Amino acid sequence: EPPPNWEKVYSLTAEMRSRILAPVDTMGCESLAEDNRSPHDRRFQTLVALMLSSQTKDTVTSVAMKNLQANLPGGFTLDSMIAVDPVLLDELIRKVGFHNNKTKYIKATALILKEKFNGDIPDTIEGMISLPGVGPKMAYLCMSAAWGRDEGIGVDVHVHRITNLWGWHKTRTPEETRAALEAWLPKDKWHDINHLLVGFGQTICLPVGRRCGECVLSKGLCPSAVVGKEVKKRVKKEVKVEEEDGELVTKEEVDAGLSIRDVKAED
Repeated sequence: EPPPNWEKVYSLTAEMRSRILAPVDTMGCESLAEDNRSPHDRRFQTLVALMLSSQTKDTVTSVAMKNLQANLPGGFTLDSMIAVDPVLLDELIRKVGFHNNKTKYIKATALILKEKFNGDIPDTIEGMISLPGVGPKMAYLCMSAAWGRDEGIGVDVHVHRITNLWGWHKTRTPEETRAALEAWLPKDKWHDINHLLVGFGQTICLPVGRRCGECVLSKGLCPSAVVGKEVKKRVKKEVKVEEEDGELVTKEEVDAGLSIRDVKAED
């Protein structure tokens, strides 16, 4: 069964996202391919962008893609990727996480595309995940972005983390989350939910330091919301030394004057 109030949670999240620009909105993998390229080249660039994005921030992936587009000898095409020296390719993508492995995966993928897929990217999920370095998340996102077909939900760490925080399910892995969501979430939202929650996770529901105080879901809709309570620091505001019945006493005014503590002077 769908979780209670899921439509309200979804719509309020979309409303919050519409007011805040996230990195994924301008530098997400769907938007990084060159506009002036053929659909064939754009599909290949989209696949490479997704491969580069693994465990890498959108801002860094965007820089790496621009670097390839500007400096890959012969332009950013499949044939150029096959021809480029691995050392140069690694240098062009050096800023992304695990760039050494990604260099190997991209070079190997380019050859596989040429030999087994007629020089284009696969148009099936099975074909996508057969490529080195491409998992289910990339496969579903690439299928949607490159071919316009929503055959599954691309679940990354943000989607997995946030939907669990909302109590929509209790899953251990992104793949379990994908199966849980696809069981009830209307298919017309399969494409949008990744972009929605990635941006939400980049701006408000951060992996570390969630900004629950800025989130409208914290008012009864998110069971994991933590709204900070005011904590008063014990701060010495004023110190007076005076005689009381012949005994030296130090009076400290603490908690901004909310309490008085008398401390006998030792000397």
